[in-house]
Amino acid sequence: MKFGVALCPEIGNWAIAKRLESLGFDKLWFGDSHMLWSDCYATMALAAANTDTIKLGTGMTNPGTRIAPVTAAAIATINQIAPGRVFLGIGTGHTSLRLMGQPPATVAEFTDYIRTVRRLLNGEAVDYVLAGRTTEIQFMHPPGAYADIKTRIPIYIAAHGPRMQHLAGELGNGWMVGGVTGEQAVENIGQVRAGAERSGRRLPDGFMMGNTIGLCLLRPGEILTSERVINHTGSLVTTALHLVYEIWEKSHRDDAVIPPFFMEIWSDYVARVENYSLPPSGRFRQIHEGHGTVLLEDERRFVTPDAIRGTCVVGTPDEVIGQLRDLAQIGFTDICLLPPADYLEEICSEFAELIMPTLQDV
Repeated sequence: MKFGVALCPEIGNWAIAKRLESLGFDKLWFGDSHMLWSDCYATMALAAANTDTIKLGTGMTNPGTRIAPVTAAAIATINQIAPGRVFLGIGTGHTSLRLMGQPPATVAEFTDYIRTVRRLLNGEAVDYVLAGRTTEIQFMHPPGAYADIKTRIPIYIAAHGPRMQHLAGELGNGWMVGGVTGEQAVENIGQVRAGAERSGRRLPDGFMMGNTIGLCLLRPGEILTSERVINHTGSLVTTALHLVYEIWEKSHRDDAVIPPFFMEIWSDYVARVENYSLPPSGRFRQIHEGHGTVLLEDERRFVTPDAIRGTCVVGTPDEVIGQLRDLAQIGFTDICLLPPADYLEEICSEFAELIMPTLQDV
C-alpha cells in the first residue's frame, strides 16, 4: 500500500514536501482551487526542485478553470523538473468552480478534457475547440524541450458517481475517491472495473485505486468528543458538510441526500447558512470558508461523534491499521491523508511512525 498527503498549497511553506518525503510518504497531491490557496503549479515547482523521490501532482485540477492545452503544458513543465515523479489528478471542479458560483464540469466536458490532455501529453496532434472554433493543436518543440512529454505522466481521475467511475476505468491510469468504506467501497471499485470492461480494456496491474481520508489516531483515554480529536478531524467533517449542503440545494432540498451521520445537526447547519451576511446568490463565498484547511470555531459544534465516524478513519493505531487493511483487501492501493493545515505535520508524523511501517507490504 502506498501513502500520500493532500496539501493546501502555500507558496511560503513548500518545504513541507521535503519533510513529508523524509517521513516516507509516496505522493503529494496539490489542491488546485485558486480562490482558496496558492497556485498549485508554482508551489509544486518549488517542491519538485527540492525533493528527490516523492511523487507530485494535482489533487485535483479541472476543466473549468484551466483549458486542456494549458494543463498539459503546466504538468509537463513540472515533469521537466522531476521526470518520472509527476502525475496529473483531474476532477470535475468542486471549490475551484463553486467558489465562483459556477457548477462543476459535465461528464461530456470532462471526457473531452481527459482525452485532449492525454493526447497532447502523448505528443499527438488533436482537434481542439476554443470559443466555438476547432483547430488542430500540438506541442511545437521536440519532446523534452521546455516541457517533458517523453516521460509518461499518469492521469488519475477523481470520481464519486457511477458515470465518472466508469470513465476512470475507461480512460484513467488510476482513480481517487474520498472517504468510502465497506459496501460502498466495494461497489465503487466495481464501477471502475465495469467502465474498463465496457470499453474493452483490462485494468493494468499498476492501476491506482486511491482513497482520501481524514484521520485521527486515538491516544489512551481519548474519545470522539476530545478536543484533539475534533481538531484533527474537524476540517474534513465540515468540508463534507459543505458539499452535502450544495448537493441538497441542487436536489431542491431533498432530505434523502443527507447522510444519516449529519441528520442530528442538519437543521442547525441550515439555519447557520441562512443567517449568512450575503444573499443566497452569494452564499457560495461563505459556505466553503475554511474548506479542507481549518476548522472554523463557529462550525465546531457540527463535528459530532457520528459525523466523525461517518467521514474519517478514527481509532487506536491497531484499529486504524485494521481499517486500512480492510481497504487494501477491498482493492485500494493508495491512501491519501487530508489533514487540516494547522495540524498537518503532527498528523503525518504520527501516521508515519505508528501506521506506515506495518502496512508497507500490504
